[in-house]
Amino acid sequence: MAAQNNAPLPEGLDVAGYRIVKKIASGGFSIVYLAYDEAGEAVAIKEYLPSALAQRLPGELAPAIASENLPVYRIGLKCFFEEGRALARINHPNVVSVLNFFRAHDTVYMVMAYESGRSLQDHILRRRERGEKPLVSERFIRAVFSQMMQGLREVHANKLLHLDLKPANIYLRTDGTPILLDFGAARQTLRADSPKLYPMYTPGFAAPELYQRNAALGPWTDIYSIGASMFACMVGAPPQPADVRQKGDRMDAHFGKLDGVYSPELIAVMRWCLMLDPLARPQSVFEVQRALQQPISVPQAEATPEAAEGLGRFARRLRALFTSRRDPDAVTISEDTR
Repeated sequence: MAAQNNAPLPEGLDVAGYRIVKKIASGGFSIVYLAYDEAGEAVAIKEYLPSALAQRLPGELAPAIASENLPVYRIGLKCFFEEGRALARINHPNVVSVLNFFRAHDTVYMVMAYESGRSLQDHILRRRERGEKPLVSERFIRAVFSQMMQGLREVHANKLLHLDLKPANIYLRTDGTPILLDFGAARQTLRADSPKLYPMYTPGFAAPELYQRNAALGPWTDIYSIGASMFACMVGAPPQPADVRQKGDRMDAHFGKLDGVYSPELIAVMRWCLMLDPLARPQSVFEVQRALQQPISVPQAEATPEAAEGLGRFARRLRALFTSRRDPDAVTISEDTR
């Protein structure tokens, strides 16, 4: 079945005690609604509905699923349900709060706390439209990413990966504090099981190992996306897609344009996260946080492959130091937990 835009649930519908108000977001994997619970509190409800496998027409509640797609659809539904259950165990101010999850209409729904604010992507686009220079201040980048990484450390400590980290999935409350949204772990499980759902990543923000079947995934995979999201804050667009970079990397020219706009230290951390070799990147979020707090001596004039190689050597030395301290966040996601 070809991918299509699925019809959202009708406004005013009551499902499991929640009243649907309106659709607030949709993608190839799910639809998100604003709803009210029985106490009248606003919540966000995410509905599992992969458009490559299921079709729902206007006026219908349950999706139509072709028999050949049913096994993969059920695998994804199970992963989505288990992911919601795992996220519900995480109680952190920088990770979306999962309040409930339930089955209805031949699919699964995840109920999350509703927060007022806007995505980091919206923040970047608004500043770009106004011609702000710098696009986003270094102080803002350091503050938002430092807080966001506190939440990501908690996610990794629970042996979960985000796998779809990008400015659209970093939500800024009205007070400016960030929340991680829209985890892609179930998506990644489906990608590994069925070419029908490939690709399920976001080009530019996805690490190169996400383009490869059976590649080892871990915190370093999300860390590539941290670097890509920092780059998007600085430039207003995602980096060159990782699979294209592997054939002809043109990122050095983009990095060079940032000299004098952002500090060499911040640029160096961002470049370290964006290394194509997973082993050359930080292996835990803790490493990135520490690097942001400590000066890294990479002269601006050395924005070359040689400088990047030197940064990789620095990364390995720094990693050895942190490993000797037994960083609890340096976890690897095993085959049975992905």
